[in-house]
Amino acid sequence: MALRLVSDFDLRKDVLPWLRAQRVASAAAGARGGGPGVLENNYESLRILNVERNGNVIYTYKDNKGNVFFGLYDCQTRQNEHLYTFEKDLHVVSCSVNSDRTLLAASLVHSTKEGRKNELQPGSKCLTLLVEIHPVNNVKVLKAVDSYIWVQFLYPHVESHPLPENHLLLVSEEKYIEKFHIQVIQEDGSRVVIKDSGHLPRERVAEDFVWAQWDMSEQRLYYIDLKKSRSILKCLQFSADEKFNLMFEAPLDITLSDSGFKLVNFGCDDLQDQENLSKHLTLCVFTNHTGSLCVCYSPKFDSWEKFTYSVFHFHKGHGKTFTAALGSVDSHVTKGLTFLNLDYYLAVYLPGHFFHLLNIQHPDLICHSLFLTGNSEVVDMLPHSPLQSLSGSLVLDWCSGKLYRALLNQSYLLQFLWNTRLDCEKMAVLHCVLSCGGDRRFLEAKIIQWISENISTCHSFDLIQEFIIASSYWSICPETSNMDKLLPYSSVLTWNTEIPGITLVTEEIALPFMKVHSFKGYWEKLNSNLEYVKYSKPHLHYNNSMVRREWHSLVSEEKTGRRRSMVYVKNILDNATKVISNLEARNLEPRLTPLFQEEDNHQRLLMGLMVSELKDHLLRHLQGVEKKKIEQMVLDYVSKLLDLVCQIMETSWRKHSLHPCVPHFSGRASAAEFKVFHIMTRILEATKSLFLPLPPGFHTLHTILGVHCLPLHNLLHYIDSGVLLLTETAVTRLMKDLDNTEKNEKLKFSIIVRLPPLIGQKICRLWDHPMSSNIISRNHVKRLLQNYKKKPPSSVIHKSSFSVEFLPLNYFVEILTDIESSNQALYAFEGHDNVDAKFVEEAALKHTMMLLGL
Repeated sequence: MALRLVSDFDLRKDVLPWLRAQRVASAAAGARGGGPGVLENNYESLRILNVERNGNVIYTYKDNKGNVFFGLYDCQTRQNEHLYTFEKDLHVVSCSVNSDRTLLAASLVHSTKEGRKNELQPGSKCLTLLVEIHPVNNVKVLKAVDSYIWVQFLYPHVESHPLPENHLLLVSEEKYIEKFHIQVIQEDGSRVVIKDSGHLPRERVAEDFVWAQWDMSEQRLYYIDLKKSRSILKCLQFSADEKFNLMFEAPLDITLSDSGFKLVNFGCDDLQDQENLSKHLTLCVFTNHTGSLCVCYSPKFDSWEKFTYSVFHFHKGHGKTFTAALGSVDSHVTKGLTFLNLDYYLAVYLPGHFFHLLNIQHPDLICHSLFLTGNSEVVDMLPHSPLQSLSGSLVLDWCSGKLYRALLNQSYLLQFLWNTRLDCEKMAVLHCVLSCGGDRRFLEAKIIQWISENISTCHSFDLIQEFIIASSYWSICPETSNMDKLLPYSSVLTWNTEIPGITLVTEEIALPFMKVHSFKGYWEKLNSNLEYVKYSKPHLHYNNSMVRREWHSLVSEEKTGRRRSMVYVKNILDNATKVISNLEARNLEPRLTPLFQEEDNHQRLLMGLMVSELKDHLLRHLQGVEKKKIEQMVLDYVSKLLDLVCQIMETSWRKHSLHPCVPHFSGRASAAEFKVFHIMTRILEATKSLFLPLPPGFHTLHTILGVHCLPLHNLLHYIDSGVLLLTETAVTRLMKDLDNTEKNEKLKFSIIVRLPPLIGQKICRLWDHPMSSNIISRNHVKRLLQNYKKKPPSSVIHKSSFSVEFLPLNYFVEILTDIESSNQALYAFEGHDNVDAKFVEEAALKHTMMLLGL
């Protein structure tokens, strides 16, 4: 299953055994009343009423006499506690307990023997009671009205000591919300009672609303009121001192009736007719620690062929409306739509029909979200009973009395990755798996194994490229706010391929209007997201375009023998040294692949430039973060890019049992070397378009395997097209390892003529062959004559070292000798003192004799 439901609480396992034990103990003691009553024949009455901010579960049950019992399950101690008993046959609408467990608030109506048990009979009252339960003492009636009331105690964010004042929200079906201020005092030691219970201060929090949702974890109240038939979403934040502030107002483009009334997460709402749940609209608000704000909405269901739902990403400034095909007309929808909050993701689930895992951190492209429909077992993975998404990842199945924590199932998603055939699903699942966290080294190894087996099966995007970018992103971004806006999330910038079974319409939406000016915690992050949407056009995601230009400039200068400030270049190379040291410090295991065994200045320049540019990028846009921390993050990020390439290489090297030493040029290539060469070529393609650095020694190793695996004409084509990059180390080894057979001579000459001039001159010195002498001579003559100015001829022509009367050659050698003698310091061949006119003359004669067959 793509989702893993971890049970936090189960009425049947965590409460029922305790109740039975209490009944046996009461019977043995001859007790009559006061404790838990007989429950054997009345199990259906046991149900969850509320889940408080600290995770404690409040439940209720009735004995055979109809008496109503309230109990509490402590999620920390795993113990049950009997709170209070009403010795009347009443039906509980709502219940809440304060954080100190000294007060209990409950809303009750009279039960009826016929009809629906929760219907108010003419003249009956909904009683809202406040009970002192430490110990059980006075009962105060807060409300006695003909409409339903829901109650919820506010929980302070600091629970270190008992608070003298408690605060209780009362939500009325008459569309208003009140807050009661309740002071308590201690009497006779530990006895807690309400102070001045006859005059409890209260204030109106909200009114004329049609929908409200309580966030127990963050102590927030979301509600919607209608202004001129327009839905306005508002949010109240209750703080540690129990004051509250209106945080924002946001217009919602949805249709709500002012005659309707809907509550979310004010306890377990069993007032709705659950059999007709699919016919009602669904609306809920989800947030997470990154500052996201999503409103999920599904209108009343009116078609058996398709299902429509919308997600308004206020933190991104746009809303998305999805229409999912339901398949056959006969496949009736009998269950309601469920929205689940999964931190970086949001799940939309219609039992038996579809499962949609929406990426709320990066919702722009539909391919980053996973949509499953049809006969997939994933579609039926969750309970078919209505699920209630509480704060965070808590999910309540109130029908079965189970409280779960919903998590992405990493092992299942990895298996799904191996089995899926659709590119859009590969993309979505890859990101889902990486977002799960856990043992990242193990996870990356599993994904690399999958990539190595499926590298040619993906046509819409590059698997290696996407893996490197995504894994590097997830290794850094969760640690620091706003990094998701500054680092690339995906290698794919557009997606035009349809996703089977679903269509999408994206529209810009009005941003929330913040009503306060000082922000902390979540609100600071949300405000930052909104500011980014307002002012950051185009996007601020880092790319290597500046690095590309600067790197080409530096390499071009090197080829021409010119180089800018040595201090500048040294700083860049020092950056590269820090990256490699950082990488080696994080990876203590010995490497199988022969990488990092040479300087490879070109790759070091690329590494150093990327460190410099990325650091400048983050310093410009990442506010409030120390420079040292940013510098370390940059080193970690660039090190991670290199490490992922090394991991892919290590996996391939180990899989094909290659020797850890660098292969020799001599000998024939094995099938294993062919496969490793193919993987390395795909790595090069993936990194080349993004201009990412490679580990020093990569190009040398790639070239050696290329010489092994490719016929000469293919090898030269790879070199000419830039797939194989000739390094000085690789060519030096080639000249030393291969003898001068006709085939090898042809290979060596073809390689030498493709080298940059400066490197070519060095390599020719290593090859003792007339062909290399000819090349050296040509280069030497070219250097001497490039600034030559003709002078009057000398009257004496010296004889050459060879006794050959060939006047043109003699005259030419004399000119070279004169230039050398007059400009000896300027034209001395670098590191090769014996290259002079005499050397040129001998090489020319030998070459001529060779051409003439002499």
